Amino acid sequence: MTDKKLLGVDLGGTTAKFAILTQDGEIQQRWSIDTNILDEGRHIIPDIIASIQDHLQLYHMDAQDFQGIGMGTPGTVDTKAGTVIGAYNLNWKTLQQPKRDIEAATGIPFAIDNDVNVAAMGEQWKGAGEAADNVTLVALGTGIGGGIIADGHLLHGVAGSAGEIGHVTVDPNGYLCTCGKKGCLETIASATGVVRVARDMAEEYAGDSQLKQTLDDGDEISSKIVFDCAKAGDKLALMIVDRVSYFLGLGLGNIGNILNPEYILIGGGVSAAGDFLLTRVDKYFKQFTFPNVRETTKLRLATLGNTAGVIGAASLARR
Repeated sequence: MTDKKLLGVDLGGTTAKFAILTQDGEIQQRWSIDTNILDEGRHIIPDIIASIQDHLQLYHMDAQDFQGIGMGTPGTVDTKAGTVIGAYNLNWKTLQQPKRDIEAATGIPFAIDNDVNVAAMGEQWKGAGEAADNVTLVALGTGIGGGIIADGHLLHGVAGSAGEIGHVTVDPNGYLCTCGKKGCLETIASATGVVRVARDMAEEYAGDSQLKQTLDDGDEISSKIVFDCAKAGDKLALMIVDRVSYFLGLGLGNIGNILNPEYILIGGGVSAAGDFLLTRVDKYFKQFTFPNVRETTKLRLATLGNTAGVIGAASLARR
């Protein structure tokens, strides 16, 4: 096996994170830069190139020391062409050419994929997936993303939309989603979905509740506030968490019945609720899976946090 290093880049709307790793996934150096999305995001790739070049100089390294650079990015990715389009949180409205530009500037082979796919690869390789061949990551953030590794292969689908778990329909008469259809999982179980459910249930709730008082006072709430109130025994908050857990268990149950992965990993900001969320979702997951899946597919919390993206990106370079 080569002893060349891997360079992982995790590009987000706020920051771009970088890491230099060994072949077996050990992080040796980490740093980050702010993402400048001005001027339709045209500074982003040049800033990434400059940061890589500056740090290689700082660490007395050059292109010969690296097997490759891998990058995870929002948007629709053509993995073969190395292009990205439609990453609206990056202000990228036109086709971007990160592979062409970064390879030309650094002389290092470059690979790219969607950010949630890359996080799934990180968790599968060095996180809660324990290098199993069948792992699905569900990332509960502002929306819900997913990455599916089946029989050791990352699934993309015919147009790159494999793993869009947030758009699994769980309530056909439910909330309207930004995608244009009703009842998507992310309208209920994402961070914004939890708040939406809380507002609706609070209007109908007549009992005693600190969370209801907060909402009635016109104060802003977050999914974290909802879960903190539930942990403190707030009856309304517990009802909200149960409703969210029901639909999340239903959605993940469908994933389990279709794919039968060894692990379904729950990551993203909402997963910070930890075992309090996991145990409730698992109860409904078991309700909605048939016996063989119920006995062989396990729900787990993702473990890598902010490093999942750079580790997964490095695994792209490794492949």
